[in-house]
Amino acid sequence: MSAVRGAALGELAAFGGAPAVPAGLRTLPWPVVTDADRAAVAGVLDEGPLVSNADGPTAVSALEERWRALCAARHCVATSNGTTALALALFALGIGPGDEVIVPALSFVASGLAPLHQLAVPVFADIDPVSFTLDPAAAAAAVTPRTAALLAVHLHGQPADMDALRAIADRHGLAVIEDAAQAVGALWRGRPVGSLGDAAAFSLQVTKNVPTCGEGGLLTFADEQAAHRAVMARQFGEVMEAGRPRDYISHLLGWNHKMNPVQAAFALSQLDRFADYEAARQHNVADFLARIDGLPGLLPPSAAPGSTHAWHILRFRLDPAAAGLDGVDPAGMRRAVHRLLRAEGVPVSRYQVTTLPRQRVFTDREGFGRGLPWSLGQPPPEPPVPVAEAVVADSLTLQKRHLHPDAGLALRSYAEGFAKVWRHLDVVRNMALRSGR
Repeated sequence: MSAVRGAALGELAAFGGAPAVPAGLRTLPWPVVTDADRAAVAGVLDEGPLVSNADGPTAVSALEERWRALCAARHCVATSNGTTALALALFALGIGPGDEVIVPALSFVASGLAPLHQLAVPVFADIDPVSFTLDPAAAAAAVTPRTAALLAVHLHGQPADMDALRAIADRHGLAVIEDAAQAVGALWRGRPVGSLGDAAAFSLQVTKNVPTCGEGGLLTFADEQAAHRAVMARQFGEVMEAGRPRDYISHLLGWNHKMNPVQAAFALSQLDRFADYEAARQHNVADFLARIDGLPGLLPPSAAPGSTHAWHILRFRLDPAAAGLDGVDPAGMRRAVHRLLRAEGVPVSRYQVTTLPRQRVFTDREGFGRGLPWSLGQPPPEPPVPVAEAVVADSLTLQKRHLHPDAGLALRSYAEGFAKVWRHLDVVRNMALRSGR
């Protein structure tokens, strides 16, 4: 039975009624930290080594091999976080000063910052209105003679259309980098993300589906030479080989982007439970989405045909016309629904409040000073991104709570909160119209 038919009318909590979601279900712990995780960390603290550049196996090298196998990739390199992973991917593939990198207009800001770190220019292209990933047609239109790479962001855990993007890249001789920070475990045409481009960057930040105890990143590569450049660059440009004393000679531009073994040990322990957690998440999210299916004007997230969604973040678009709210604009409906759902205890949020092209770091074009890297050549035109703008205006997200393997009960209560608000669309209309005056 749908949530619309099964939910009692109730009095809206925003106006004095009892909330649909009990207080204890509004926040679920993430990550789930177990005795096994604590023992893994303690093992490194007790026995070492405490750095990843030790002469011999470490928890970091073990994580690299485990991740390489998980992604069906040829090579894996651990880094300090997902942002440094993106920057190292670009560096290892030879993306540098004055090059252009096509980036989707809706993403976490690191997707646009990574090219800047290499003195390359991010060129923002519009997104697909359903998958929220880079629109291949928009990407193709943004290609210029200076374009060197496409950054395919698997936003919220939904793989981008890698077939179409790969075809564009092959036609123009471009590198393809996957920003898979939110998408571990997702599949495209049966293949795992991390094995679909020339390189892929992952994040192990504590909010991610596979977390570490703080920060961490991983890179996968198809090419051995590119992987070797990334290994050198993360350690000051040095050549580090087992059995060979460190000579402190920098052969190329490098940074200090290493992961430490404590973080790696925690992530390895989390990986032991990842398959079970992922199965529970797929079941719980599918049940939740089924319960809110059919609510007029609510467009819930879905997996694109031929893909498996990792459900890192759930984004809901709102359509006032489909909800029968004549005269209400999408942003007004979003504001009203946001207030009413939060009152019911449903922990929705906006997450991104602007598109990447509107971020000050990109509009001001200060960069490294004197307008670098844009001043290295003729700045590319700024294509319109109406879909990304619309998505920011008309959508709400659910984060973290659904990652817990026992989130089923909480998600059922969230569905009841959605249904309760939708039984009062007249209130939504009135609030939306007042907010627009």
